[in-house]
Amino acid sequence: MHNSVMLSRRLAAVAALSVPLLVAPLAMPGAAVARRSGDSRELVALYRFDSGRVGGTVADDSGRGHAMRVAASNGGEWLAVPRAGGRAAQLPTACAARRSCPRMVLQSGTAGDLNPWRRSLAYGATVRLPGDQTSKGQNILQKGYSATSSQYKLQIDGYAGKPSCVLVGRHDTQIRIVRSAVPVADGAWHDVSCRRSRSVFTIIVDGMVRGRAWVPTTLSVANSHPLSIGGKGGYYDNDQFQGAIDDVWLMIG
Repeated sequence: MHNSVMLSRRLAAVAALSVPLLVAPLAMPGAAVARRSGDSRELVALYRFDSGRVGGTVADDSGRGHAMRVAASNGGEWLAVPRAGGRAAQLPTACAARRSCPRMVLQSGTAGDLNPWRRSLAYGATVRLPGDQTSKGQNILQKGYSATSSQYKLQIDGYAGKPSCVLVGRHDTQIRIVRSAVPVADGAWHDVSCRRSRSVFTIIVDGMVRGRAWVPTTLSVANSHPLSIGGKGGYYDNDQFQGAIDDVWLMIG
């Protein structure tokens, strides 16, 4: 089954977890997800990796123009690996050298439409992480930093390999986190996503709700930092994701 069909089905499953949604085919750039209530949530970023890197950038397949560039150190790079009739990105794996290990992330430019503020938010990715590649923490997707700004983030927590979702609001340093009850570090592909709808914050693994938490309806996320895939940045101690990643997406509205 091709990546675009699989991704459409996953987004439909995420949408069905609360307010019913109508899902437009994601084969079309800039496709939107619309609530039957008339409100809409837009696909604002999508990275399939099928076209590889062109002109030093990874294309934003949503059509919104948020191309990604590599930020790396110690020769960090991503490799294209086959998946579901397309390509995925294998990020640097673990090494014993620590400070001299390759590090690499993909980062967008700064753009206001990647900030949800108080609006509904959903984001996720398809990941593959072997059990021998876990660590104290690995970031799959994030925008912002918990200590210095607001943030939304999807990560793999600890050596058990369980994913979790994070929200930190503006002018509020409290970290709101929802953890999955099941791990994903088994060397197989897993769909992992986070959803914030008003006060409900949910983590979904392979189409099933695996954790739920409550957040203030006033919680607002907006910052000037880039959207980052695979870690905090291309430097030591960046919470490097050490697996393969595909179909990274973000919806707001």
